[in-house]
Amino acid sequence: MRQVKFALTKGFRDFYPEEMAGRTWLFDKMRASSRLFGYQEYEGPALESLALYAAKSGQELVQKQTFILKDRKGISLALRPEMTPTLARMVAQKQGELVKPLRWFTIGPRWRYEAPQKGRAREFYQWDVDLIGSSVPEADAEVIAVAVSFLASVGLTPKQVKIKINSRRFLEQKLKLISLSQNKINDVFKAIDKQEKMANQEWLAYLKEIGLTKLQIEDLQGILADKDFSRESEELTALFSTLKDLGVGDWVEFDPTITRGLDYYTGTVFEARDTAGEFRAILGGGRYDNLVEAVGGLPSDSAGIGFACGDVVLQALLKKSNLWPKAKPAPARVLVTIFDTSTYRHSLQLATQLRQKGIATEIYLETDKLDKQLKSADRQGIPLVVILGPEEIAQQTVTLKNLASGQQEKIAQTKLAAKLK
Repeated sequence: MRQVKFALTKGFRDFYPEEMAGRTWLFDKMRASSRLFGYQEYEGPALESLALYAAKSGQELVQKQTFILKDRKGISLALRPEMTPTLARMVAQKQGELVKPLRWFTIGPRWRYEAPQKGRAREFYQWDVDLIGSSVPEADAEVIAVAVSFLASVGLTPKQVKIKINSRRFLEQKLKLISLSQNKINDVFKAIDKQEKMANQEWLAYLKEIGLTKLQIEDLQGILADKDFSRESEELTALFSTLKDLGVGDWVEFDPTITRGLDYYTGTVFEARDTAGEFRAILGGGRYDNLVEAVGGLPSDSAGIGFACGDVVLQALLKKSNLWPKAKPAPARVLVTIFDTSTYRHSLQLATQLRQKGIATEIYLETDKLDKQLKSADRQGIPLVVILGPEEIAQQTVTLKNLASGQQEKIAQTKLAAKLK
């Protein structure tokens, strides 16, 4: 009978040890930047009620991009496509017990049902950083500074990446000046967010389709072309001033075309983009002052600001920039060999003693020739080999061989752990 070979599910990834080594490096950088600013790690469930996302995330995310399943009672659940609604629910759940402001971060898998392509996968890992309980521009600046700290830590520079910043609140004021009604504002925000994904004529037709007049379209194009109107906003002026004080002014710039696609954003919004324009947003986020209240929390101290950074686009950019590490899986520090069946138990006991001392130790499991055991260690990248034969057992010593140099020496078993450390 012919054996069936199963294929990887479309839009998902395998992580062999080599890939895991790179992923671990990336996540360690994310954790280090978060903790540098005093942020604490948290986690939430992979499954949430679909209604949680329907409340504020937006219909496109819920209806087109969410993996939906039903439990045995028929309740609709979603594999989390993003983390902010979960965070808001968690804060609302224990709002009276938590000390504000909250500085939290998390790293974990997210799922979106969309066509796999460059920079997109159906399962991806995302780093979320959020500050809840403060509405001042300095809070926005701090969160953006965390992002910059990370980008710099992986070797990127302001010449390669810029964080583009806007304010939905201020842009809304500008849109009202061109006689756009309140119920049209969100539609226009979404249209602006889609602009780069559409041909210009297609985008202009879309604006007409959602109800903008010819004059309003012309005025909107004028607003989006004005790179200086941030100076009219006290909030944006304070934000850029604080970013300069935090030493990240070279990384940021005002961009009136940044709106972000999710419905819950209320003020500052931002995206990190590669300056060559080759990739989608590296990270993005903004202020969401009403989200905790929308999922059942109290309005007091519920103001939030945060961002999310997915691993797919980021990894592609780092590889393109020759910044992705040539990371190797971390092998054991030492291999304990098996001389023959009569010494097997002695080797097991020695390996156990080394592990108890905190030394990563692998033991060869077969009674093969010593040459084969040495080659196995070398192929795995294990640098040191312990040889324990009848002579060493009788003398309570071991022979320690360095595979890189070829040098070997006899050491008392009682001193081996100290030598290896």
